[in-house]
Amino acid sequence: MLTGDLAIVVYERGRALPDRLTRRTHAHYVGFTERMLAAYRDGAGQRRRDLHRAVETIFADEPDCDARRVRAFCKLLDDECDYDTDRTGRAAKLRLRVFSAAAPYQPLVREPDRLFERSATEVKTTIARELGRPWEEIEAALYADVIDQQRLKSFQGGADPLALLARYNVSQVQACLYRAERLTITAASDFKTILRQAKLARLLHEIERRGPTSYHIRLTGPASVLKGTRRYGVSMARFLPSLLACKGWSLEASLQAPWGQAVKLLLSHRDGLKSHLEDPPAFDSLLEEKFAERFGTEREGWRLVREGSVIHQDQHVFVPDFTFQHEDGTEVLFEIVGFWTPEYLEQKRTTLRRFRRHQILVAVPERSLHDNATVPEGYLVYKTAIKPNAVLEALERVREGGGVTRTTD
Repeated sequence: MLTGDLAIVVYERGRALPDRLTRRTHAHYVGFTERMLAAYRDGAGQRRRDLHRAVETIFADEPDCDARRVRAFCKLLDDECDYDTDRTGRAAKLRLRVFSAAAPYQPLVREPDRLFERSATEVKTTIARELGRPWEEIEAALYADVIDQQRLKSFQGGADPLALLARYNVSQVQACLYRAERLTITAASDFKTILRQAKLARLLHEIERRGPTSYHIRLTGPASVLKGTRRYGVSMARFLPSLLACKGWSLEASLQAPWGQAVKLLLSHRDGLKSHLEDPPAFDSLLEEKFAERFGTEREGWRLVREGSVIHQDQHVFVPDFTFQHEDGTEVLFEIVGFWTPEYLEQKRTTLRRFRRHQILVAVPERSLHDNATVPEGYLVYKTAIKPNAVLEALERVREGGGVTRTTD
């Protein structure tokens, strides 16, 4: 993804309009993109700085190109690269040896005279002889740990220029979303997939039913419940490509403009933005995946179903992570809380109260509880892993109308 300083956004009449390349206006960019891809494909051994200069040269005579647009293309291309980052500190060790060897000869000049007897060329030759390496090789490796001096090892980017242009358009919208306070999605046919992707992105959400097959999904952003949290803004931006892969949705985001005014970003599946993502993983988190593996499809009369229920109460909707179905007909909904805030846990309590006619078991991490906290009915507490036996015991207590088992597993 792009960094925030590469976002190009126009604000008009209360709306945020991220930079976008279109076929009608920017058809000639396909040629630029082919040349950029070729420069990187043939750039093994070149420095990052030189590759960036090659891209700048490609756009040198293009009047319709913001400097940030050029830098954004460089960032997207760099994301597909493997550079030699000198993790072992070879360059730093080499600099120490070279500077220590040169110190006795200071000051150095281009041409020696009566006052300054040592030339830089002469000292470089002496140091190269001492190190047993040509000076050209030493000079090339001297600052290999500096970012713009890193050399390209391989480029994994595709050869499709249209895909890179599409990636640029999506990345500009993602960068715009870093400033999101709230994001509301209206979804229909792909509602469960969209909700599941929001969970995968670890976004806090509320769901409201708007019609027989239409729902509102409200996602809170970094400028709201988690004020100033950059990591959560990145999570919201990462969610966008997953949303773009779905159908039948529209989005309204409330953003905070650089001068503090609230503006809106409007998108829908009809806008033509294309996702580059592969099919999403089957589980929201490793915690859920490991639990499902350990529990299995069925155990002691309980059958485990992944996201098997969509529960309605007036205009509100709840889709639990799992549904347990007992052979006697009892059904218990199971929700796992991983990423959390006090506000999020309070929302879960509200959900339990709203859907109290359903049997719901919520697993919460022990770190989310205060010392000596009383665990309310319907909650199971875990440390690092959720053990099947602890869940079975809790399920039986819920089925019998009793309390919940506290576990330290």
